[in-house]
Amino acid sequence: MRAVVQRVLRASVKVEGEVIGECGPGLLVLVAAHRESVEPQARDLADRVAGLRIFNDSAEKMNLALKDLPESDQAQVLVVSQFTLYGDVYASRRPSFTGSAVYDQGKALYEVFVSALKPLVRGVETGEFGASMEVELVNDGPVTLVIDAR
Repeated sequence: MRAVVQRVLRASVKVEGEVIGECGPGLLVLVAAHRESVEPQARDLADRVAGLRIFNDSAEKMNLALKDLPESDQAQVLVVSQFTLYGDVYASRRPSFTGSAVYDQGKALYEVFVSALKPLVRGVETGEFGASMEVELVNDGPVTLVIDAR
C-alpha cells in the first residue's frame, strides 16, 4: 500500500459536482493498494498516518500528531483512493497500472485502511472509491510525504 500524505488547511472532494467529503486543518491522504498488498499493511499504514508528527508545536517545530491538534467540528482527515499512485512511467510515456490492485482487492484494502484510521483520529471523511473525483486542497507548509507500507 502507498499513501501520499499532505498537511492541509482544508481539503474537499467532489463527485459529479457535489462535495462528498471534506476536512479542516489536518491531512489529505491519497491512498492506493498494490496487487501484492495485504490487510496488515493497510492497518499499519493507517496507524503510521495517524501518528505522524508533522504539525507545528509552539516553537514551530514539527512535533505534533493529529491527536495533539485543538478540537474542532471539522474532520481531521480526508481519504481519497488513487490507484494511479502505482502507475509505472518508465516503460513508456503512457503509464502502466499493472502494479495496482484489481478493483475488488483495492476497494477492500481501502476500506480496511479507512476503518483502521477512524478510531485513531477525530473525524475521517472519504471520497468514493472508483469514482471520477475532483479534489481541492490548500496545502499547509507545504508538507507532503510518501509512505509505502512494509
